[in-house]
Amino acid sequence: MQGNLPPEAQEKLEELQDLQEKAQQVAAQKQQAETQLRESQTALEELEAVDEDTTMYRMVGELLVKTEYEDAAEDLEEKVDSLEIRVDTLEKQEERVQQQFEQLQEGLQNMLGGAGGGGLGGGPGAGGA
Repeated sequence: MQGNLPPEAQEKLEELQDLQEKAQQVAAQKQQAETQLRESQTALEELEAVDEDTTMYRMVGELLVKTEYEDAAEDLEEKVDSLEIRVDTLEKQEERVQQQFEQLQEGLQNMLGGAGGGGLGGGPGAGGA
């Protein structure tokens, strides 16, 4: 079908494909950040249940290094804060890409006279969350 499209429609179709790829990348990054956030929140909750005098260690590359309770708590809190911001940013980026996709898709369908748009469904959010 792509060979029969006018050059403008072909260009919009390629933009749609690029946006869909970008949306998949953003969704993957968001999922990874959400996983890291949950892990860090769980670690922080566990840390709060531990006595402050308990000997603590943290991973540094392949090594376990002794650390103080306060340092561990502060580092985890900063990591949680940072990951929350990252997830929020990725959610906003995901929404923007979705809007761009929908606008581009609508423009392409209008350009093609509303016919033959059946292969354009699914949008970038079709992967599910």
